[in-house]
Amino acid sequence: MKKILLICAVVLGFAYNASAQTDTKPEFKFNEEKHDFGKIPQGTPVTTVFEFTNVGVEPLILTEVKPTCGCTIADYTKTPVLKGAKGNIKITYNAAAAQPFNKTIVVTSNAKTPTKYLNIVGEVIAKTPAASK
Repeated sequence: MKKILLICAVVLGFAYNASAQTDTKPEFKFNEEKHDFGKIPQGTPVTTVFEFTNVGVEPLILTEVKPTCGCTIADYTKTPVLKGAKGNIKITYNAAAAQPFNKTIVVTSNAKTPTKYLNIVGEVIAKTPAASK
């Protein structure tokens, strides 16, 4: 009986290792996950592009890219990103209020890590009034 249990344990161990090594889920590899705009003038929208590569095997599909505030707009690759291929997420921030900002963009996909968080930071500087003539 002990031999049967030992054989079962060994077989299950091999099956577990084999399944762990053949994980084919897609996965992100971003060029950056946080972008610092630095100081930007008030009233001037700014844009950055987060580029990523699918380092997994299966096609990577973004299901949603959602900024956490209405002052940020996201556009992204809507077609499946094949193994080794690149996609991007374009973020535009409306620099309306003169103040520092730190905004998060939530990326949902079919990746091994299904939710990723991207950040944009910077400081909006107030426009100086035009000199009177």
